[in-house]
Amino acid sequence: MPFADRLLRFLTEFPLPPPLPDGVTAFSPYQEPEPRELLTQFARRYYTGEQPRVALLGINPGRLGNGRTGVAFTDPAALAAWGIPNNLPRRREPSSEFMQAVVVAMGGPVAFYQQFFLGSLYPLVLLQNGRNYNFYDSPAVTRALWPSIRDAVGRQVTEIGLARHAAVCLGRRNGQYLQRLNEELQLFDQLHILDHPRFLMQYKRRELAANVARYVDVLESIKN
Repeated sequence: MPFADRLLRFLTEFPLPPPLPDGVTAFSPYQEPEPRELLTQFARRYYTGEQPRVALLGINPGRLGNGRTGVAFTDPAALAAWGIPNNLPRRREPSSEFMQAVVVAMGGPVAFYQQFFLGSLYPLVLLQNGRNYNFYDSPAVTRALWPSIRDAVGRQVTEIGLARHAAVCLGRRNGQYLQRLNEELQLFDQLHILDHPRFLMQYKRRELAANVARYVDVLESIKN
């Protein structure tokens, strides 16, 4: 089965969690008609073939990028730049801006997505009072979601088909959780932990070229 079909099956069938603590809610953009259609177009265009991809895994999706487009680290403007037309608002999402620069530096989306997969430890959007929420922002939420996160990462490796020689974790704190999962499940031979794109755009935007180059150096060293 092609990588695209395996990815679409995993994301569209991934279940919502039971009610979460602290007023946190989850929703699946992949079960909404427009994001699901955009994701399908993207996957069938760029995740062609059956080969494993090296994973770049974030925390969990945000509402303005993946939450609207269905595509990880890809806001509507980036999606249009990759040739997937859409009528969604063109408000930029900082993580998407950074990853778009990385993809361009790696030769563009065709070259990049043949080698790499962009995803998240937990694939559903989390919100509290309408704002983005990270699964680790509350110990209670982390505990409630941990079985699902563990299941999500394991299934992405085995069902979607991720390369096991190496993976990249986006975010230092996020890396603590992926390291824990990797010790439990023995999924990847190496983990490379990089600063999260949003952190880099918020606090180190003046160093954008150097930070993109750092990503490229790591990715070039581990690509299939």
